[in-house]
Amino acid sequence: MTYARLGCKRCLYTPDHALGLTLDAEGICSGCRIHEEKDTLDWAARWDKLEKLVAPYRSAGAKNYDCIVPVSGANDSYWIVHLVKHKLGLNPLLVTYNKYFNTSLGIRNLANLRIKFDCDIFYQNVNPRSVKKIVRTTLREFGSLYWHCLAGQTVFPVQTAVRYQVPLIIWGAHQGLEQVGMFSHEHEVEMTRRYRKDHDLMGYEADDLLTTFDTLKEEDIWQYRYPDDAALNGIGVRGIYLGNFVRWDPKAQHEQMVERFDYRSARFARTFDTYDHVDCWNFMDLHDQLKLYKHGYSKVTDHACREIRHGRLTREQAIALVKRHEQQPLQHVDKFCEWLGLDRSGLQFMMDRWRNPAHWSATSPGEYAFTGWSTRFQEDPAYTPSDLGGAASFIANDELAHDGKPGYIVVGKGYPA
Repeated sequence: MTYARLGCKRCLYTPDHALGLTLDAEGICSGCRIHEEKDTLDWAARWDKLEKLVAPYRSAGAKNYDCIVPVSGANDSYWIVHLVKHKLGLNPLLVTYNKYFNTSLGIRNLANLRIKFDCDIFYQNVNPRSVKKIVRTTLREFGSLYWHCLAGQTVFPVQTAVRYQVPLIIWGAHQGLEQVGMFSHEHEVEMTRRYRKDHDLMGYEADDLLTTFDTLKEEDIWQYRYPDDAALNGIGVRGIYLGNFVRWDPKAQHEQMVERFDYRSARFARTFDTYDHVDCWNFMDLHDQLKLYKHGYSKVTDHACREIRHGRLTREQAIALVKRHEQQPLQHVDKFCEWLGLDRSGLQFMMDRWRNPAHWSATSPGEYAFTGWSTRFQEDPAYTPSDLGGAASFIANDELAHDGKPGYIVVGKGYPA
């Protein structure tokens, strides 16, 4: 069987990855090769370069913010703000987009972030009626309930930079670099409109959603428009990635933030990572299931590949974890159906339309056999869960329903609609 069929000899990615990757003559993927830079680059020198880069953006006389930092109640937000405020000594304006799928744990983490780091924060609340209309459209047209989240999270910081004339936006790590080695750290790529559209937004800008065959109107989508080039160039907006200047390691970073700033984490059924996406009921549930339908792998594979590269999991352990988690049943789909006004059978009918025939085979009406990535890997029959030991030890010090109420926490315009 060829490398192209089995994928990388080191991690679990294959050339079928949604972002695209390549395999070299030794059968090692581009993502693993770029990860090797983390052990060879002079990170002290790269940090010095970052300090010189941000120096001109310090507000004269502290009359304005120094930079914009996008945040949420999960992911690497604490680490990013820690580096920006405590290490670089900048005064950031934090911005966050209300995804409406909020867990109470995410709301708690976001409030704690603002308090512990003593930062100003802006919330973007788009009319929930418009958000629901967008979700119906994107779910139907390209199998995504998360387009509005990705669009809002990537455009609101840029809009805020233009509105308040704060040209520097500081992001965390670049997904394309971290997962598939799309760039080298030394390329120092920056956030672009093109990358956002092609990869974050699946090729659809807000205006692409407007057709004569849909109910979406101008008033539903205008807030998701990326500023034009004249507005960006007028103040010199640029978005840099800290991952180009800091050795990025989400597990180690989160554990520092748990200890120092009381970041809270929770367990998921569909992955072993307890830190990512604890702010959302859907990302590691319904959204993750759609990813498996469309691409033949889910977030647990991303987490497993990352941990292999950092040397905390063997390939055998990673395969066992993927097989254990990726087919776990959805736990929170009823919340989504209630919020959007769907029944489960209607939702499943829409989701089934997005099963990729390269990874799913229909066995009978409404029944499918999975032939995705993990079926290509042979699991050692003598290998048991106990063999994992502490290899996948992630701290879980809270629950998604932090306040004991397992429902969407809506804020701003979100209540009561």
